[in-house]
Amino acid sequence: MGRWRPPRPRGSRYITPEGAARMRAEVKQLWEIERPRVTQAVSDAAKLGDRSENADYIYGKKRLREIDSRVRFLTKRLEEITVVDRVPDDRDKVFFGAWVTLEDEDGNTTKYRIVGPDEFNVKKGLISMDSPVARALLGKSIDDEVEIQQMEQWVTYYICEVEYPEISS
Repeated sequence: MGRWRPPRPRGSRYITPEGAARMRAEVKQLWEIERPRVTQAVSDAAKLGDRSENADYIYGKKRLREIDSRVRFLTKRLEEITVVDRVPDDRDKVFFGAWVTLEDEDGNTTKYRIVGPDEFNVKKGLISMDSPVARALLGKSIDDEVEIQQMEQWVTYYICEVEYPEISS
């Protein structure tokens, strides 16, 4: 049996303005700061002679390939994504970019923001719009009841608040 795996399904092509800015900043940092520094280190290591046993040279070249690959991925992704830079007309419904406050039956609250797959971070409360939780929330309104499966059981949440961050032009 081979190691072949089917390609991962592509995520949604939406991103918040903040997420797009972070991606552009990462490309700039990799291309303008880190790549020249690593290139100089590889050049210095190459001057030392035998490259086959020179760890600085070998790992520097590997790091350059990683940087180039990441820059290529980010550049291509930035070309195909759509930045959602406007707030929906109905601010009581859950759409992309919304901060949603949920309350469970015990009165515990949780707050999530629905973002694109390129910027999710569960520790910061940012969930991908492709996740099961976000899919259950999208289109719902304040005071709606939502059932979400968590570890083999269904948990009921109530949508307490829906807020959209102000978009600066």
